[in-house]
Amino acid sequence: MTVNYYSLIPVAQWFFILYFIVVNLGYLTLNCIALISIYRYMQREVILGIEKQSSRLEPPVSLLVPAYNEETTISASIRSLLQINYPEYEIIIINDGSKDRTLEALKNDFSLVLVPETVRKRIPGKPILGMYISKAYPVIRVIDKENGGKADALNAGINASHYPIFCSVDADSILQRDSLTKVVQPFLEDPYVIASGGSVRAVNGCVVSGGYLVESGLPKNPIALFQIIEYLRAYLIGRLGWSELNSLMIISGAFGLYRKDAVIEAGGYNPETVGEDMELIVRLHRLMRKKRKRYSITFIPDPICWTEVPENLETLRNQRIRWQRGLAESLLLNRELAFSRNGGVVGWFAFPFMVLFELLGSVVEMVGYLFTFVGFYLGVISAAAFFSFIFIAIGLGVLLSVNSLLVEEMSFKMYKKPSSLLLLFFFSVAENFGYRQINSWWRVLGFWQFLRGKRGGWGEMKRKGW
Repeated sequence: MTVNYYSLIPVAQWFFILYFIVVNLGYLTLNCIALISIYRYMQREVILGIEKQSSRLEPPVSLLVPAYNEETTISASIRSLLQINYPEYEIIIINDGSKDRTLEALKNDFSLVLVPETVRKRIPGKPILGMYISKAYPVIRVIDKENGGKADALNAGINASHYPIFCSVDADSILQRDSLTKVVQPFLEDPYVIASGGSVRAVNGCVVSGGYLVESGLPKNPIALFQIIEYLRAYLIGRLGWSELNSLMIISGAFGLYRKDAVIEAGGYNPETVGEDMELIVRLHRLMRKKRKRYSITFIPDPICWTEVPENLETLRNQRIRWQRGLAESLLLNRELAFSRNGGVVGWFAFPFMVLFELLGSVVEMVGYLFTFVGFYLGVISAAAFFSFIFIAIGLGVLLSVNSLLVEEMSFKMYKKPSSLLLLFFFSVAENFGYRQINSWWRVLGFWQFLRGKRGGWGEMKRKGW
């Protein structure tokens, strides 16, 4: 029996077209949910005036700052944390065996002294080499430990923390003065909240002085500009949409708030994955659903953490490959959540969505582009089918990117200059013609590395500093 391969071409053609239709319909649905959520949030802000002042009833928070080779930005980050408008908090910096002068920079800038302190190891981890406190700022403590990766560093910080809620903050990031006050609000309003996350924006191009953001701006580097659009789309559309369904599957490691007892009960961060932030959230969903406990994991769009994004292709490539491996590991380790009896929306919709469209989507996208362009060139795919595919795969992508920028302008207006908005509009369109496809290829490489069982660590980030 011979197979007529030409007869399969229309089938493959329709498969790719329908796949992209379903993907974009999914994102457009999240878009609509996010728009409703943004509208409610902005109304609430106006009515309650939460943005104006703290209620002074907020619970004390432990700020955990894992650091590995961060001598360029660590001091500015800690100074920004010292300026936070919050009633009671402590700052715990975890030096995870840095090979540069991270620890020396902290000693010099914050007058650290070595102290004897016993840490209760509720979560296992690498040995601690020393504990320091700051003579100048009593809220600052520094843990010096053997290298074990970011997850292990965060676990050490959890063990050493004094307060019932902790906040993970990347060492290359700075918070606005009211960010912590806003992101803790869900814990005040709902006793079942176990995690809350805020938006992350690119600090590249902004004016920073003394660890404080003076003025938001845009970078001149095109790679960083593309990432600004990505971050707007990911946070204002994706995470906000899933949060409304209590199906948020990732809170950025750059800025997330957690109830400590829930995280300890879940076993802390997993040092065996490079996507420790996502894996923890998915595991919390799985365990809470399995135990039939009432819980909420939420996202607040307004609290902003500013972080330095890569400005060269090599660093960006390594970052995206690492993110994709982390996504694959998180889903595999918590596969029991998918279609589980008590899985709810997260188990029956969010988890399959992540597998089909976030994990496998890059593979289908690259194969779809190759099949369509080669088929059109050889004349086996009609012009109508070719342009239908282009419209669905690229045209709707442009719509989503531009809409993210529109949501930003309607709500928070971080970029006020008309020239800035015009530039962002151009990049929201341009990212769909080359940049997005390159990212998809890197995600394919990350998935391939996962299939091969490749392990990874912190990853090297070339910092410019502020």
